[in-house]
Amino acid sequence: MVRALDRKLIRDLRGSWAQALAISVVLACGVAMYIMSMTTLVSVERSMESYYRDQRFADVFAHLKRAPEPLRERIVSIPGVARVETRVVADVNLLIDTRPEPAVGRLVSLPERGEPALNAPYLRRGRWIEPDRPGEALVSEAFAEAHGLRPGDSVRAVINQRLRELTIVGIALSPEYVYEIRPGEMLPDPLRFGVFWMSRRELGPAYDLDGAFNDVSLGLMPGAVKAEVIARLDELLAPYGGLGAYGRDEQISHQVLESEIDQLRGMSLLIPAIFLAVTAFLFNMVISRMIRSQREQIAALKAFGYSNMEIGGHYAGFVGLIVFAGVLLGAIGGWWLGGAMVDMYVRFFRFPRLDLVFDVGAVVVAALLSLLAAGAGAFWALRRAVRLPPAEAMRPEPPPDFRATFIERLGLQRSLSQPARMVLRNIERQPLRSSLTCLGMSLAVAIMVLGNLNAEIIDRLIKHEFFWTQRQDMTVSFVEPTSGRSLREVERLPGVLYAEPFRAVAVRVRSGQVSRRVALMGLPEQRDLRRLLDEDAREVALPPDGLLISESLAEILGARPGQIVQIEVMEGRRPVRSVPIASVIADYSGQSVYMNINALHRLMREQDAISGAFLKVDPDGADALFSELRLTPGVAGVTIKAAAIDSFEETIAESLLLLRAFTISFATIIAFGVIYNSARISLSERGRELATLRVIGFTRAEISRILLGELGLLTLIAIPVGLVIGRELGAFAMEALQTEHQRFPVFIGRQTYAYAVTVTIVAAALSGLIVRRRLDRLDLIAVLKSQA
Repeated sequence: MVRALDRKLIRDLRGSWAQALAISVVLACGVAMYIMSMTTLVSVERSMESYYRDQRFADVFAHLKRAPEPLRERIVSIPGVARVETRVVADVNLLIDTRPEPAVGRLVSLPERGEPALNAPYLRRGRWIEPDRPGEALVSEAFAEAHGLRPGDSVRAVINQRLRELTIVGIALSPEYVYEIRPGEMLPDPLRFGVFWMSRRELGPAYDLDGAFNDVSLGLMPGAVKAEVIARLDELLAPYGGLGAYGRDEQISHQVLESEIDQLRGMSLLIPAIFLAVTAFLFNMVISRMIRSQREQIAALKAFGYSNMEIGGHYAGFVGLIVFAGVLLGAIGGWWLGGAMVDMYVRFFRFPRLDLVFDVGAVVVAALLSLLAAGAGAFWALRRAVRLPPAEAMRPEPPPDFRATFIERLGLQRSLSQPARMVLRNIERQPLRSSLTCLGMSLAVAIMVLGNLNAEIIDRLIKHEFFWTQRQDMTVSFVEPTSGRSLREVERLPGVLYAEPFRAVAVRVRSGQVSRRVALMGLPEQRDLRRLLDEDAREVALPPDGLLISESLAEILGARPGQIVQIEVMEGRRPVRSVPIASVIADYSGQSVYMNINALHRLMREQDAISGAFLKVDPDGADALFSELRLTPGVAGVTIKAAAIDSFEETIAESLLLLRAFTISFATIIAFGVIYNSARISLSERGRELATLRVIGFTRAEISRILLGELGLLTLIAIPVGLVIGRELGAFAMEALQTEHQRFPVFIGRQTYAYAVTVTIVAAALSGLIVRRRLDRLDLIAVLKSQA
């Protein structure tokens, strides 16, 4: 008995191979996206955990002006502290012969003997520095690759106003700089920022820090209360110019890495869920149609003694084989896509090893979810097959009850052709089937919108951040805050057309029990190079008092305009003030706080100090300006907007576009799969009716208009519904992918809508052509013999 059912199962698969293939491919897309996300997630997490463990990544960090080395013993005595590493850290200007613009190097000291207790560099190539050989340094791998540096090469650096030559003896990585970005910058730029490790014996005296330190890292014991350790550390460092201790969760490299991991988790849930929902819909359509067309066969099987369980198992086996094929294809595709994602991450995140880890658990979960989706879609159809009495099954399924359609009740039927009335009648008399078909097509349209959304986001981000908000060509930061006279000196530099000052202060913004370390930026009330905009790109005026804060920070703090927040300054006299929030602005690059520069001067009890300037630069004088800035001791760094745009397109834009390519490819498959299955099922269900029409004199063109007209009308209804669903899905997806470090604007333009509509229409046209060919080859005698 089993073999007979098995042979029937094979025949059913052969007869429905195109529809089964379409379903399995749609399912495979969802499985592939899930396995890709989970495989990448597991690979990154395992690499991060092993790297942090092996190189002893610190739990708490703090920077300060200058503290004597004996203070280290008091830090060690803080309850919960297991390890302490004191260092000298300084940013310097680098002179790279191959590039005219200045670069910034972060110099980090290494102990004279052995490896650091915390944040130990990982030596990729070359050797460790030798303390008795002056000028030796390790360089970060990203910077070395960007400039083609190898052990034995040298780089010139302005160290405490003296030009020194550093000899590179090794290429290294560090858990502090997995994502190598300079504090205060939006994106990594290995051409203009790199990390160098030098002997503390040499670096300390260069900055008058012999026997002293200006940076400290702590490793905590298991169970230690981090907040208490940070509070005690701040108390100890406050007399020495401490800038506020912070935990690993606020360390910029780790923060970005955790944000990426959170986005991978969100992506592993959202997009596969949509694909599985479409899969459930397709299974419902196909199995329902199969059972309706095999009523007599089900009756015969029951008459010959097959039990309800065996018949239900037979159709469940049909579903199971399709699921197996989809999961197998999806696992293979997910493994390949995971490899592509890991290759992309290797370029952005610097690990000693980032190997692709095949997560068997993800495959098991994907298979279970696929079975669950397939079971949910096919359950009611299987239930009907099992409960169908043999005597009733021997009779053809009764036709729907006749009733006048909405068009006929309005008396408009005479204005429509006979085929058009038949199309409308069939849609209205089977509302559930028509609604489900329309919903499936709408989901396909929605996924097309979602897939093409990334291109719109990238364009919007670039416009907002680099053209509407940041209108300067260059930003110059000073080593220490200086008087307003420095602005006039900057304006006299070659190539500078216009300059606007800013004052940046490290603060902790607190609202209730929630706080964040940010840079409070003071701007002049009248300015042109740095505009502050709301989410509709309208400029927000800077009030004489009060704060403008980014939307992301407002959400984290749970604050709104008019609310009072506490500002704890982490430098100078460390004043603490309560300041009202004047307004919330759109800032997609993370957390930011702005204030009128005069109000910030009053807060800091200073005169006209500035931290840097935004510059409008004459392109013809840029090289001369670069040469001047590279040798200016008081300049801590230079940010070039054009370079920031290039960096953005090479990092965030590339990752978003890769995801877009995957999603659009899969969305196209869904669109074709849904529409093709709908057309094939409609042909199968109405084959007898269409054959009868051919016999009584209807032409092939007329019956094609009846069948394809219904498909076209449902497609036209589904498109606007799908566009609305796509817009809401896009908003939900962007919200799910938001992180503290990076936010994305929800903006869907005409191009995205036009693309989704075009692909859907093309998929409908191709499906219609395929079905039309089958319609032209319709065997009238064979169809009329059947009772399906």
